[in-house]
Amino acid sequence: MQRLHVFQALWAMEHRRAGEPQPPFADSFDRVKAAGFDGMAIDLGALTFAQAEESVPHFARTGLGGLLTAFPKSIEDLRPALRLAKRIGAPFVVVIGQVMPLSVAGSIPVIREWLRVADEERMPIQFETHRNCITNDLFATVQLLDAVPEMRLAADLSHYVVDREMPCPPTPELSALVARVLARSDSFQGRVAARGQIQIALDFPQNAKWVKMFRDWWAAGFAGWKARAGADDTAIFLCELGPPDYAITDANGAEMSDRWAEALALRNIARELWDAA
Repeated sequence: MQRLHVFQALWAMEHRRAGEPQPPFADSFDRVKAAGFDGMAIDLGALTFAQAEESVPHFARTGLGGLLTAFPKSIEDLRPALRLAKRIGAPFVVVIGQVMPLSVAGSIPVIREWLRVADEERMPIQFETHRNCITNDLFATVQLLDAVPEMRLAADLSHYVVDREMPCPPTPELSALVARVLARSDSFQGRVAARGQIQIALDFPQNAKWVKMFRDWWAAGFAGWKARAGADDTAIFLCELGPPDYAITDANGAEMSDRWAEALALRNIARELWDAA
């Protein structure tokens, strides 16, 4: 039976409020477990490797599934992240590649080399659709997909909404490109963006059209995943609502929405759309 597992990002548990300490890893893991999430994702863009190592015992302690996002700055820089991912039981590693050639032609061998390292380490990788990395641009990414058929994606479409300043609804041309991305995506990430903001509040009335757009994309992504995956495979949806500067703040630096409540809402949305797909 196909299953959906919903993960929370450890990075998304950070407060980043002036004068307030960050919650200990143990508290964050316990809160995520108690809320009914299936797993926790650690992010080597938000943590040092040593800090990520400190999180490892909490996966076994809580029984949460593991996932890891790597930011390799060279080809071989990916290898230790793949090995760490094995220790937390991650089914794959999400790659936000920091080697960024100026051309698609220059990017193709980089993608292939990271795929080679992943094959050697026997740890699958998915390239996240993310700004400031090798998949920075929607147009370039779909060309990479054509050039490297074995390249798989982790779809965080919030980045491409901002990248292309997408209107809502998007043009037919942009919708077709998003559909191509979803067709090659084996996991999905939960964040809603508008054309000028990477992370917007889910329940503000003015954001309803953007929430609907993302719901439609996630529904399409789940339906496509179910059609091509094996009968006993598991899809992952990662709730990844970042702290400031991702989260919008007021003049006093206070966040304008409750990210934890929104993470729970995204979890529920994902499960609802999965059941309907």
